[in-house]
Amino acid sequence: MTFSLRRAVATVGISQTIGYAGSTYLPASLARPMAQAVGVSESTVFLTFSGALLLQAVFGPRLGRLVDARGGRGPLVAGSALFALGLTLLAVAQHPWQMVAGWAVMGLAMGAGLYDIAFAGLVGWFGADARRGITGVTLIAGFASTIGWPLTAWLEHQVGWRGACLFWAAANALVALPLHLSLPRGGAKPRPAGEAPAATPIQDSPDDVWRMVLMGVAFAILGGIGSAISAHLPPLLMATGASAAAAVAAAALVGPSQVAARIAEFVLVRRVHPLISGRVAVSLFPIGATLLILVGGAAAAPFTILYGAGNGLFTIVRGTLPLALFGEAGYGRRLGLLNIPNRLTQAASPFLLSLLMARSANLALEVLAGAALIAFAALMVMRRPAA
Repeated sequence: MTFSLRRAVATVGISQTIGYAGSTYLPASLARPMAQAVGVSESTVFLTFSGALLLQAVFGPRLGRLVDARGGRGPLVAGSALFALGLTLLAVAQHPWQMVAGWAVMGLAMGAGLYDIAFAGLVGWFGADARRGITGVTLIAGFASTIGWPLTAWLEHQVGWRGACLFWAAANALVALPLHLSLPRGGAKPRPAGEAPAATPIQDSPDDVWRMVLMGVAFAILGGIGSAISAHLPPLLMATGASAAAAVAAAALVGPSQVAARIAEFVLVRRVHPLISGRVAVSLFPIGATLLILVGGAAAAPFTILYGAGNGLFTIVRGTLPLALFGEAGYGRRLGLLNIPNRLTQAASPFLLSLLMARSANLALEVLAGAALIAFAALMVMRRPAA
């Protein structure tokens, strides 16, 4: 059976939507009732979630090498199974250690089943054509927040936080897992058994090392901002003066904004270099944060639109910029290395933002905006390799 790029995009896009909605976007709606049920503080839940994200940094490079050698199907299948298990463990947790165990399994699931592995799988199956596939997958999965936040909040109200976890466990087991099982084994260009990975430009060129450093800085900062905002967006908007209803409504704009930005990127995919897309993406968050600081809750919608557009565009850049600068050889391993600092900041930022928000929502926004400006500077310094 022919496995087309279009089919790959639909398959992986749907599974990524389920994966993100039932993991990254879960704490914003369930951290408080989960904390009350197991007898810990809300910040402890976010700290445990941060620990789960940290596991991705530990296993990322190994999983990237595995995808380079054997394709993305195996890790993605394992990710769906682990999501179902981890969410079930969270649903039945009665004590803090049981909650920690559930989030630990979720960390393994996020490392194996989300964007980095999906992107590397697409590169293995389709080579340089994967840029279109990466954009298409993120176009579909851009609705994860639009679906995840309101649906999880509704489920928590209707069947409790445990029922919400079980719903997402079932979605992974009954929808995402079969979809991943339908993916092809191996990659488009499998490496012969025993052959060592090709040498990478990282080892050969000081200029490429410098590009990797700058890229790593930008990825780490934007990953941290995205992780923090994903975990705290509705409470952050309420802390700036938005009503609960307005905060939820504004948060729901993130998904459409991500999709709109990704459609624009998809249309211009052959005309705009990913480095230019990255600079545009990074510049949007400081603009939105400044508006929210100056205007308060009345600017909740403009802030989420700018944040969503920038985050949506940068998600594509994370996958396409390494491919554009370094090629497809060793892509999975390189992406795993690049994302070590990214995962570290993603792990720490939800907890750190909760501490900043306890002091001042505006202080939290100022810190995030300042970090985004550093990322923008890193991408402005970076230059494309000479043709």
